[in-house]
Amino acid sequence: MKRATEKPSKPRAKAQKGSPERREPREAPGAPAAPATPAGAQESPAVVAFLRELDHPRKEAIVALRHIILGVSPAIREEIKWNAPSFRTTEHFATFNLRAKDRVRLILHLGAKVKDTAAKGLEIADPAGLLEWLAKDRCLVTFSDGEDVQAKQAALESVLRAWLRWL
Repeated sequence: MKRATEKPSKPRAKAQKGSPERREPREAPGAPAAPATPAGAQESPAVVAFLRELDHPRKEAIVALRHIILGVSPAIREEIKWNAPSFRTTEHFATFNLRAKDRVRLILHLGAKVKDTAAKGLEIADPAGLLEWLAKDRCLVTFSDGEDVQAKQAALESVLRAWLRWL
């Protein structure tokens, strides 16, 4: 029985029966294999497990985006924060928003604490028009599917490199 004070649940990876060591990632028939982890990237076992259990129609695009982000710099680390894969160097700078099922959203930010840049804003070159600014120091990047991720990969890598300079 739920208590009246409990908060509504957030989207989570669905648990499967059996021990984690025996489970394999679920892939759609005919889906391409996940790309190898970029050289120098620090994979998090928690993120690997989260993605293995994730039940999301755009999972292929999520995995592809994760590899792109990790490939931008060997200083990038990943973890689960805010119930989704999140990426950091000295501060967290990118976090997936997995609530939408028809697209993949990536929030770019400058950590959890407000900084001077919140008032001044960031100057990020965005010739491809990827960024939807939510605040002066926070934006949203949206992808429709895996093909969209591939098409925008170079532009996203450029935006991420510029974003990291602000950390």
